[in-house]
Amino acid sequence: MIEKCRQILVQFVKYFGVALVGYLFDFGILFILNEFFHVYYLIAAASGFIIGLIITFFLSNRFVFGESKIKSKSAEFGFFAIIGVIGLGILTILMWFFTDVFLINYLVSKVFATVFVYIWNFFARRSLYNN
Repeated sequence: MIEKCRQILVQFVKYFGVALVGYLFDFGILFILNEFFHVYYLIAAASGFIIGLIITFFLSNRFVFGESKIKSKSAEFGFFAIIGVIGLGILTILMWFFTDVFLINYLVSKVFATVFVYIWNFFARRSLYNN
């Protein structure tokens, strides 16, 4: 039991590093699209999220999770993406809520929302792999 908890904690920390790289792309694209190209913040957030999802998929497979339960790479990515789309829905709702209801800057809202989405993504994506 203790070993299993330690393994999950190690994966959680590794996933944090991988997710951080994806998040930097995600956040950067959001900022650039909104600030320089004046794309609506929720559309810019979705665009950044998609790029971050792709980066996170490849890095997670390489550095975090073990062998996939799904043999087809395209099917594996599909399930990984479905989890990400659910995360995107959570992110969008939370960003809208923090930004439009509480009047918090959209970038700060993104940070708050990302904490919830990170936890969802880790545990949901972890279920796709033999751990």
